[in-house]
Amino acid sequence: MTDKKNYDSDFCGSLPLHHINSIQDYGYLLIVDNNLNIIQLSENVTQLTGKKLEELINSPLADFIREEDLLKMEGLIQTGIAKRIPLYLQFNEQEGANLFLALLHVGADYIIIELEKQEEAQNRSFADVYQEIKYISSAIDQAESVQEVCTIAIHELRKLSGFDGILMYQFDRDWNGTVIAEEKDERLDQYIGQTFPASDVPKQARQMYLKNPYRLISNRDYEAIRLYPVINPVTNAFIDLSDCNLRGVAKVHLEYMKNMKVKASMSIRVLYNETLWGLISCHHLEPKYLSYELCSIFEWLSEVISTKISLIINKQDYKIIKQIQEKRVALADLVYAHDDIAMGLLKDDTVDILQLFNASGVLIRVNGKLETKGDVPYKTDLYNLMQWLESKNLDNVYSTNALSALYEDAAGYPAIASGVLFIPINQTPGDFLVCFRPEAIQSIDWGGDPNQAINFTADGKKYHPRTSFELWKQTVEQQALPWTKNELEVAESLRSFLFEFTIKQAQQ
Repeated sequence: MTDKKNYDSDFCGSLPLHHINSIQDYGYLLIVDNNLNIIQLSENVTQLTGKKLEELINSPLADFIREEDLLKMEGLIQTGIAKRIPLYLQFNEQEGANLFLALLHVGADYIIIELEKQEEAQNRSFADVYQEIKYISSAIDQAESVQEVCTIAIHELRKLSGFDGILMYQFDRDWNGTVIAEEKDERLDQYIGQTFPASDVPKQARQMYLKNPYRLISNRDYEAIRLYPVINPVTNAFIDLSDCNLRGVAKVHLEYMKNMKVKASMSIRVLYNETLWGLISCHHLEPKYLSYELCSIFEWLSEVISTKISLIINKQDYKIIKQIQEKRVALADLVYAHDDIAMGLLKDDTVDILQLFNASGVLIRVNGKLETKGDVPYKTDLYNLMQWLESKNLDNVYSTNALSALYEDAAGYPAIASGVLFIPINQTPGDFLVCFRPEAIQSIDWGGDPNQAINFTADGKKYHPRTSFELWKQTVEQQALPWTKNELEVAESLRSFLFEFTIKQAQQ
């Protein structure tokens, strides 16, 4: 294969994952109105109360929990905090009282309450928990590179949780994820260095990771617990379970887990500047439940890992931006010194436009005069390419790293111009400059054939994930290294400077 496709899926990304309308079976769900009367619930709540579903609807929550817990809940609701408010409460069951961990999600018209049974004897002291976190966060804080952060993180998280395998993968600009760190039991397949298509974590799932730090599936063979009534009486629709840990799992993902030969999984988000940078993916060969305490540690460490990675990347970015800006300023000084754009940008060997944009060739046209430096297409090819670029009537910086996909003639000279950066200077006389980059042939090791990531049945009504994760190699040609965000910002800055310079020259 010669082209690098975008394997994100509009179809998967449109699935209503937040309206799945069922929960996993390791907990219970209650939805109460603002008066704390039950208006909707998971069907397994009958196990706790001994009452029929119909009898529970419109019952006061006060009938089932201790008064002191009810007062505590009311106080937390009044704080104004809306999401994932934790508290312990005693739920009065038929056979006595049991301790539950409750998570409150406070909405305008109703409150969602997630319940998980807790064993009091397993509740450890804050000092014990803090000691574990402090050790791991200190180890991560000493890391000097993103790779080192990832390696430490998965090692410590595996030791802490006991998962059979943990890996971290980083998203690229097309949302494909490449495994950059891994530690696994020998019974699990190794994926280090392999890339998984964006459709494995579709758009809507990625959006939910911005709301939820982690996602636990304790048993892929769990019994889905439905909600009663099916339609929420307040919204007259399926209830939004986006923020709920207990939210049920789409069947296609459970099938995906089966194909990977794992029975339990947990994913932890890694953020960079409030965007999803990567995921830490945990796998277990048998069902595995993690307590809320341990999940909370994972949530905390998600913040620690995200913060450290952001600090390292921002530091690297600052250094790169500083270097680029220094070159841009030096070029501006040379343009003024020579009183000529082409002379200033091309003639000095210490710094020139090629170095500024990591380009292999450049064309500059000012007042109808052409100047080139480095590797550029042959004269006829260059003329035709200029005609194509000018036909776009571009008044802002334009770039592509896959020119032949947009302009067929460029397929004839990929080693010279697989990537172009077009910087308009002044549209009226047709002044502009174009930087070129050669193809950078890339070999991608996919974890399974990405073209088979989603397979529809013959009738088109159902679909299944791929069944194989065996190594599938792709060679990408006729694509250059992408123009970075920093380079494009400097290109826009240079465009403004050159436009102002030409205006001043015209006024002299």
